[in-house]
Amino acid sequence: MDNYDDIINLPHHVSKRHPQMSMWNRAAQFAPFAALTGYEEAIQEAVKENEAKESGK
Repeated sequence: MDNYDDIINLPHHVSKRHPQMSMWNRAAQFAPFAALTGYEEAIQEAVKENEAKESGK
């Protein structure tokens, strides 16, 4: 017996207790998010500092 042969043709489970989540809310769970807030600003500040050091040589 191959993997999942015993469950592949079972009907999709639908909860009787919890309403189905809207497609909009479900998509929001998987949308990208800014895990590192302020990261871009920190990079830009480091670039400015390095450019200032290089021009001061």
